[in-house]
Amino acid sequence: MTVSRRILLGGALAAPALSAQAQAFPSRPITIQISFPPGGATDVQMRALAEAATRAFGQQVIIENRPGGGGTLPALNVRGARPDGYTLAQFPLPAMRLPFMQRMAFNPRTDFTPIIHLTGYLFMVCVRAESPYRSWADLVADARARPGRVRLGNTGANGTPHLTLIDLAERERLDVEHIPFRGEADAVPAMLGGHIEASATGSGVLPLVLEGRLRALNVWSRERSRKLPEVPTLVELGYRDMVVTSPYGLVGPQGMDPAVVRALHDGFRTALHDPQHLAALDRLDMPLEYLNTEDYAAFMQRTINEEEARVNRLGLRG
Repeated sequence: MTVSRRILLGGALAAPALSAQAQAFPSRPITIQISFPPGGATDVQMRALAEAATRAFGQQVIIENRPGGGGTLPALNVRGARPDGYTLAQFPLPAMRLPFMQRMAFNPRTDFTPIIHLTGYLFMVCVRAESPYRSWADLVADARARPGRVRLGNTGANGTPHLTLIDLAERERLDVEHIPFRGEADAVPAMLGGHIEASATGSGVLPLVLEGRLRALNVWSRERSRKLPEVPTLVELGYRDMVVTSPYGLVGPQGMDPAVVRALHDGFRTALHDPQHLAALDRLDMPLEYLNTEDYAAFMQRTINEEEARVNRLGLRG
């Protein structure tokens, strides 16, 4: 009998002893901490999911915004929570990356219970409508002509938009000023006010782009955005290996009852496919990227290894 076979049988034998807690679950509200402030794509998507999950569970699902810490505060908070299934965290890529950049109070490989994978972002570089930059090539040319003078915003220090801009600047050998904000809701007013030349942001800005107040210079998905079919991808612009969507899911603390994990997975799977939640994904042009618990656990371990390698490649280890 293989090790994995023994683990599966062990779990099956233990299930009856664990079922009492799962049968009563949930008996009170569930809280999900998310990594970004109100108003951005994460907040809009997760609140739509919470509304659908409230219907699925018959108990309220509450969203708590916990921005800061480079997107790791929910992970830090949930690591120390009771493993009863009532306190969960959105688990973005920074939570898998930052422990390799600086000392953190959690280990992404061992300190969490994966539950379900949800979606990923549509990222882009935007400028205000009045900007002289009509294309990404215009921005690159100006940054070369004015070393250190072009200010590029992002949605958080050491987050995926920030590191991708660093990567792009290194590939183009640009000297630019990177300015982190707490999220889209802070970066966009700075861009509209002319305090920064451009910003890497998520699809929460789509309404402003479609209204003509912002202009998208590129998108970071594999294919062009359905909402912005005229905007090229990074791949089309010559960055052949750069498809950046920063996918995320939900985790709980280490040591959760497997039956409760199953109950959470099943409820959130129903919510993920709820028509109202699917409509929110469509408005944000975010993909449905469902993975069950086992597949999400494998995805997390694979992604953590990739992020560790990326930190080493870019020389970002503190």
